[in-house]
Amino acid sequence: MSTSDLPKDGKKSPKASDKAKAAPPRAGGARPPPAGARKGPPGTPPARRAPARAPTSRPRGPRGPREDYPTVQAFVALGANLGDAEAAVKAAMAAIGALQRTQVTARSSLYRSEPVDAEGPDFINAVVAVRTGLDAEQFLVALQRLETQAGRERPFPNAPRTLDLDLLMHGNSVIDTPTLTLPHPRMRERAFVLKPLAEIAPDKVPRAALARVTGQVVKRIV
Repeated sequence: MSTSDLPKDGKKSPKASDKAKAAPPRAGGARPPPAGARKGPPGTPPARRAPARAPTSRPRGPRGPREDYPTVQAFVALGANLGDAEAAVKAAMAAIGALQRTQVTARSSLYRSEPVDAEGPDFINAVVAVRTGLDAEQFLVALQRLETQAGRERPFPNAPRTLDLDLLMHGNSVIDTPTLTLPHPRMRERAFVLKPLAEIAPDKVPRAALARVTGQVVKRIV
């Protein structure tokens, strides 16, 4: 170093790096915030980042079957005159609602009627409305299976029965086969069908049809 580079007091000037090391701390002893740190009001401690959390997944329960199948409205007449006929009709209502793709939407009261073109004690009758995804033939087979399970026997035409299920209507179906006729051909001739049907679906029963069966004794019991 030349003499001209020396300060007047003869001491060497400190280097820039030495000045940085010797720089006094800020008021309160706080160190300058690191680069990129969020600034807050004076005296606010530097924000700390929350520790990263591992992604969590919630367990999902089993999904039930989707029931978006198309359905139609159908009506079924129920009757019984052997054994505990009232209990048999009530049980059949529940059994119809438990059929595949089928739901009972309305139930009539129970009615007592004298046998018409049949034999044995008085009948207990009712009508249910359903929404079903079964076609007419499938639905008929399911109803006949319920009759068999209830002990239905056919020793001769119009014999007394533990359970009788008649498909009255199935949507707008018009069918005439050896095994199924829709709408039911004799439904408008039977008071024990028309009165409970009129109770749950009055638009399906013309007043003239009800007037024609006024001579048939049918009493609502439940």
